[in-house]
Amino acid sequence: MGKEENSMDKKEYKPRIIDNRLKEYLATFGAVCVEGPKWCGKTWTSSFHSNSEIFIGDPAGNFQNRNLAQMSPALVLEGAIPRLVDEWQEVPPIWDAVRYKVDQSAGKGQFILTGSATPNHKGILHSGAGRIGKLRMRPMSLYESEDSTGVVSLKKLCKGELQPVMTGEVDLKRLIYVILRGGWPGNLGVSESNATLLPDAYLTAVIDDDVYRMDGIKRDTHKMKLLLRSLARNESTTVTNKTLKNDVKAIDDEDMDVETVAAYLDIFNRLFITDNQLPFAPAIRSTVRIKQAEKRHFSDPSLAAALLKATPEKLLGDLETLGFLFEALCERDLKIYAESFGAGVYHYQDYNNRELDAVVELKDGTWCAFEIKMGANQIEGAAEKLLKIRKEIEENGGNPPAVLCVICGLSNAAYQREDGVFVVPITALRE
Repeated sequence: MGKEENSMDKKEYKPRIIDNRLKEYLATFGAVCVEGPKWCGKTWTSSFHSNSEIFIGDPAGNFQNRNLAQMSPALVLEGAIPRLVDEWQEVPPIWDAVRYKVDQSAGKGQFILTGSATPNHKGILHSGAGRIGKLRMRPMSLYESEDSTGVVSLKKLCKGELQPVMTGEVDLKRLIYVILRGGWPGNLGVSESNATLLPDAYLTAVIDDDVYRMDGIKRDTHKMKLLLRSLARNESTTVTNKTLKNDVKAIDDEDMDVETVAAYLDIFNRLFITDNQLPFAPAIRSTVRIKQAEKRHFSDPSLAAALLKATPEKLLGDLETLGFLFEALCERDLKIYAESFGAGVYHYQDYNNRELDAVVELKDGTWCAFEIKMGANQIEGAAEKLLKIRKEIEENGGNPPAVLCVICGLSNAAYQREDGVFVVPITALRE
């Protein structure tokens, strides 16, 4: 079944940060599921690492691959390993067929599944735990799209290692362009005037097509789009579902109950449109209650920008919105870099109004605190805030952050200040 050679020209492949992690997973699990938003490069990356492939969503022959998989999931698994099964969620029983096949032969790295939606668990009997490893893939970071020099390693930074280096002047208009363009591989190199066309088309394709294809249920796509616009207005904040409901009512004069909001948010999550930042709640201080709200993010800041109908001119005239979108860009990149070495990215917010934009927690439990600021003129205030929070944690016998860092947009150097706080431009960072 299928071609023994995969169809992608491997010489054309643009390396991705997830490559090494995928190799590790293939050496550890019988199968690997690479999941993430449409158009982020999952198929290209998975094809690069596979020796045969089948595309379940291929419309050729009146969707003959999908029809074949529905008749006999095991049949489409035959081929040289690792075998890529692209968009497996179109035929959910494939999951169990893969799990069964892995059980039968006990070999590692037999299958790579890709999915741009998480189906309802009806029809999937087993979780696949221990047999099918899951990897989240995101659009390209600035380092992958060659918009960051990569002279500073996040992994080394989190160990307190940084060689001071001049990183060059950063053009604000260039930063706005990479926000509007996003990290979509298919959007690299497009002109500034066309940068928002792909993110816009992405949202239309997902809402008008994928939402229905996910489970065959018709939903109110008009209200879904209103909720997406509300999420865009609240990008990089911790607003509640009730606040989103009230926002839709206030801005668009449409009623939506909280249950519908929750149901639609679940769908956005299952389609990887959103990529929220979880709260960081270690036992830092027993006397302080930590807020459990997730920070709202799209999988790429370009989606929020497209929903807000942002242009370079509009963002230059609305620095507050630009600040939220820049924060989203940095937090997308931090997730990509941190996950490459097994770390996690969170945010911190307590009931004493202390907040940290981002927390990187390493596998050994040590953590690093980050503030994100667009302008160089904001570095001083951000550093003071980081030092104050660390001091208060220490005074209360808590576990303080090992590293304090300001990630910035418009700075021309990466260095450590005299007070110990690191300063790193996002356009100099890599994994």
